[in-house]
Amino acid sequence: MACEAPALDPVFLWVGSLPIYWYGVIIASGAFLGLWVATREADRLGVKKDYIIDLVVFAIPIAILFARIYYVIFEWDRYAGGPWWKVFAVWEGGIAIHGALIGAVLTAIVFTRVRRLSFWQIADILAPSIILGQAIGRWGNFMNQEAHGGPISEATYNNFHQYLPDFIMNQMCIDGTMYHPTFLYESIWNILGFGLLLLLRKYPLRRGELFLSYVIWYSIGRYFIEGMRTDSLYVVANLRAAQLLSVILIIVAIALIIYRRKKGLSDKTYQGKKIEKK
Repeated sequence: MACEAPALDPVFLWVGSLPIYWYGVIIASGAFLGLWVATREADRLGVKKDYIIDLVVFAIPIAILFARIYYVIFEWDRYAGGPWWKVFAVWEGGIAIHGALIGAVLTAIVFTRVRRLSFWQIADILAPSIILGQAIGRWGNFMNQEAHGGPISEATYNNFHQYLPDFIMNQMCIDGTMYHPTFLYESIWNILGFGLLLLLRKYPLRRGELFLSYVIWYSIGRYFIEGMRTDSLYVVANLRAAQLLSVILIIVAIALIIYRRKKGLSDKTYQGKKIEKK
């Protein structure tokens, strides 16, 4: 579908000659809102907010590092022949959310062991915040005109135009071609997931199952949305890394729920407010 539309300015503001990009502002906003939600959830469960804040301070830079490492591994051919410093040039783009999640989870495992806390309880507290942050963060991709799907047909364009505001339609018009706003699909999926997790808190889930429910929900949506994207990382030809990892995560999360219940490794509810290492 051919189109013509001006793109939004990716720069939020200039501080002298230094540009502050919308991408960073949106990602930071998602992180701060997620932290606020997590601290309120910690209060509800009688957990010290300092635990959550301390963990996030460690987790964010490590998550960014892992997000870059993950991306570079799958795009190694792009960097192998170029200047070595390009590997660290995050400002040129190239981070992966799955890498960030791996880094954050590993950080949380180490943090909770050192502080003698329950990893699963801390993970449950953070789960709604993580998916909310992801929902907001996808709008950073929107501002950069990235993480979109393939070109859409004229019929699809006409259908979209009835429901989507002009600023979204215009931003998805790139070099004269209209693309699927997959950033929007994932953002909506994640917002629905945030609502689902808040609802599930009212049920007597066992420790760790709210976080594992997040893993399952996000992975289902990511699997299907990833199949529409044009910028996927590949394990081998036609095998998208995000889709493969999504399937693995769904299987592992379901298996962990079953295993932990059978072995009695999780308590039934959060009736008590004491953090126990389990």
